[in-house]
Amino acid sequence: MQKMLAGNPVIPVITLDQVEDAVPLAEALVAGGLKVLEVTLRTEAAVEGIRQIIKHVPEAIVGTGTVCSEEQIKLSEDLGCQFMISPGATDNLLAIGSKSSVPFLPGISTVSELMRGMEYGLENFKFFPAEAAGGAPVMKAMAGPFPNIKFCPTGGIGLGNALDYLTLPNVMCVGGSWIAKPKDIREKRWAEIEQLAREAAAIV
Repeated sequence: MQKMLAGNPVIPVITLDQVEDAVPLAEALVAGGLKVLEVTLRTEAAVEGIRQIIKHVPEAIVGTGTVCSEEQIKLSEDLGCQFMISPGATDNLLAIGSKSSVPFLPGISTVSELMRGMEYGLENFKFFPAEAAGGAPVMKAMAGPFPNIKFCPTGGIGLGNALDYLTLPNVMCVGGSWIAKPKDIREKRWAEIEQLAREAAAIV
């Protein structure tokens, strides 16, 4: 996961309402410098949207988000996704995700949840909901006892505070929906999304 994210400090968290928006959205994000795209499995359009991005935007590194079940892990594998991200970390998800051929990033918000994930051999985690769970100070505190663990904080992060996280040694990237807001996607504001992506890519 760390190798995949090298040079990609920001992951856009995407919610698709219409399949037809998938390709132009991905093209705008990639043109703006953001290649790693998380498409959340929250809508009916998500699965076909992922298929279309993988088929038509080969430069994109596409993964699933909001992965909450064994079925969604299998779906992510079958789609050919390059990573999977979950908002949480149940024992069942950890057991299956840690054995998957697709890199799995489970979500944690406490030290105990982190340690449970480590018991399954995992070293990379999503920190969620980042701001509500204590933000960058918590990430900084976790670096002491867990120096080999890397995080992707997500939740409440935007252009104004992303650098607070990205300057920490245990943060490999941040995730955020500010680059591709559902409203902007629905209104097909591709040029504006590309500019937001450009700004995000230039953070570090």
